[in-house]
Amino acid sequence: MLTRRGLHKALAAVLVATPFAASAALAQDPIKIGEINSYTRMTAFTDPYKKGWELALEEINAAGGVGGRPLEVISRDDTGDPATAIRIADELVNRDHVALIFGTFLSNIGLAVSDFAKQNEVLFIASEPLTDAIVWSAGNKYTYRLRPSTYMQAAMLAAEAAKTDAVKWATIAPNYAYGTDAVEAFKANLKKLKPEVEFVEEQWPTLFKIDAGSAVRALEGAKPDGIYNVTFGGDLAKFVREGSLRYLFDDRVVVGLLTGEPEYLDPLGDETPDGWIVTGYPGLAVDTPAHEAFEKAYVDKWGEAPKTGSLVGYNSMLTVKALLEASPSLETEDLVATMAGLKVPTSPTGPFFYRAADHQSTMGAYVGKTALVDGKPGMVDWFYAPGEDFLPSEEEAAKLRPAE
Repeated sequence: MLTRRGLHKALAAVLVATPFAASAALAQDPIKIGEINSYTRMTAFTDPYKKGWELALEEINAAGGVGGRPLEVISRDDTGDPATAIRIADELVNRDHVALIFGTFLSNIGLAVSDFAKQNEVLFIASEPLTDAIVWSAGNKYTYRLRPSTYMQAAMLAAEAAKTDAVKWATIAPNYAYGTDAVEAFKANLKKLKPEVEFVEEQWPTLFKIDAGSAVRALEGAKPDGIYNVTFGGDLAKFVREGSLRYLFDDRVVVGLLTGEPEYLDPLGDETPDGWIVTGYPGLAVDTPAHEAFEKAYVDKWGEAPKTGSLVGYNSMLTVKALLEASPSLETEDLVATMAGLKVPTSPTGPFFYRAADHQSTMGAYVGKTALVDGKPGMVDWFYAPGEDFLPSEEEAAKLRPAE
């Protein structure tokens, strides 16, 4: 029985097979792209993320679109619910007839949409979800991931933590896929670099329901030399406040995954901890030509400085543009084949590509230390860590994926 998705694919095949007959009628028809994210659940990140992809979309269309056709993004809010995300994905594919889907933030939603993509044979570019499973243990042919993964960012921080004198470590992370992946990756990479380290305490607060007092007391009781923090958002703010009141961070090395991102650092205000080793984004301090052009366009359009989400959204649309320009058609199989090894030659964070072996992009991250800069939360002593330097080889990564 021919489904709506099948009918759409058949029509697309006819149009590709008869480009001259179709070109006059369809030259200006938009290429529809689906987008899903947790806009009402994770506003601090998804608002700048949306502003990033909207800016890139405007620039692409102002320059003539792709092949003379403008891009149209149909954007939907998943409300932070995996079942809602799957329903939306189905509507985007079978009702709106999008060529592909991109987006999502939370790891559980990214994994749900990834499974939908596999079952329905549609390309999904996971912009943000950080769980390693999305490209490794639960990876599939139809899913590629943009953002540097949990493993990559944990490896970046482990490299810096190994340079310190800390031997006894404690960890605190939310109790879901992202948090468990983050702790496992940090432990593995740090032990590889510094075999004498030991982990003496773990805290696993429920996401967005942290009991900061109990967590801080448990960490302090273990007397670690270093603390690895994976909390973010409101949980981070509570942890920082309670830990500072109890002097938990004094004379200790503290490493924070994502803590340097403006979305999570700015709300700390005067409570910003000094000297935490973090992944994040130094914002306007990045002075490469590509970033300065992006920064100017973003500030001119939105009247505010870009955040980490802005970069992710912008680079998501640059990926879509590069893909559509390189693919021989809008057929899913052509799009998927083109994603393997796809290069995005210019972006605010520099060039990157998508690895064929595990579908992970090589977009990197900024590593530095937290501080108050001119009275405002920021990063100092930062550097850009290329993503490809913190991934297992493609041969090793391929072994982490299920057989297809």
